Amino acid sequence: MKQKWNWFDALNAVILSGIVVACLYPFVYMLAVSLSDSAAIASGEVWLWPKGFNLDMYQYVFEDGRVLKGYKNTLIYVILGTAISLMVTALGAYTLSKSKMVLGKPILMMIVFTMFFNGGMIPTFLVVKELGFVNTIWGMVLPGAVGTWNLLIMRTFFMGMPQELEESGKIDGLSEIGIFFRIVLPLSKPVLATIGLYYAVGMWNNFMGPLLYLRDADMQPLQVILRNIVLSGQFTGTEGPVVGDIVVIEDGLKFATIMVSTLPILLVYPFIQKYFVKGALIGSVKG
Repeated sequence: MKQKWNWFDALNAVILSGIVVACLYPFVYMLAVSLSDSAAIASGEVWLWPKGFNLDMYQYVFEDGRVLKGYKNTLIYVILGTAISLMVTALGAYTLSKSKMVLGKPILMMIVFTMFFNGGMIPTFLVVKELGFVNTIWGMVLPGAVGTWNLLIMRTFFMGMPQELEESGKIDGLSEIGIFFRIVLPLSKPVLATIGLYYAVGMWNNFMGPLLYLRDADMQPLQVILRNIVLSGQFTGTEGPVVGDIVVIEDGLKFATIMVSTLPILLVYPFIQKYFVKGALIGSVKG
C-alpha cells in the first residue's frame, strides 16, 4: 500500500533539502569560480556556473611543487596514522570488551574521563618534545593515535559478538591473540571501515598538529600549505599576468587549491557509506 505524506514528512523534506543546499552550495560555487575565466572572476560574474571555462588555475596548482609535496606527506601521514590508530584502538577495545578483565571498570572510567578533561596544548607539546617526536613523522601519527569515542564504539561492537565464536577458537587451541587476529578482526570489517574513515578524515584535515610539531617545510602536509595559501594569498609569488594574457586571480587559485585538497577524501565516502550504520551501531541494542 502506498504511504501518504503528512505535514511532518513535508516539513522534514523541506528542512533537509535546505540543509543539502546549504552544504552543497559552497562547493558548487568554489568549483564554478575555479573553472571560470579570470576576467569573469574579477568582475564578480560567477555565481553557480563557470563562465569562460578554463583549467588554468588547476594547472598552476599542480605545477607548484609545494602542493604535490604536501599531497605526498599527507598520504604518508594518513596511511600510517590510520593503520596505527586502527590497530591500537582495536586491541584496546577488544581488551576492554572482556567482562573478566582485571580492574576493567576503573580503567574504563579513566578512559571515559579523558573525553571531558585533558592536559591541554602546552603539556601535550612538552610530552611530545620530551619523547623526541618534534619534527618527525611520529609526532604526526602517535599523539592522537587513539580517540576515546572511537574506542568505545569499537568496544561496543566487540561486546556484541557471539561468545561461542571465541569458545570454539579456544577449543581449537587458539590463544587470545590468535582469536583476535583470526576470528574477531575478519568479522569486524564494518566497524574497522567506519572507524578507519573517521581516523583518516581527522588525519587528512589536521593542521594544528603540523603547526606545533613540524619545523621542516618539506614535511608539511597539504592542509598547512592550503592554510598558507588561503591566509597569505601567495602561491607563485606573483599576481597579475603570468603567461601571455592569462591573469592569476587570488580567489580562483584559493578555490582551486581547496577543491584539489578536499575532493579526494570526499570521494572515499561513497565506497564506505554502506558500513556506517552497521559498523557504528551494531551491538548497541541487545536482545
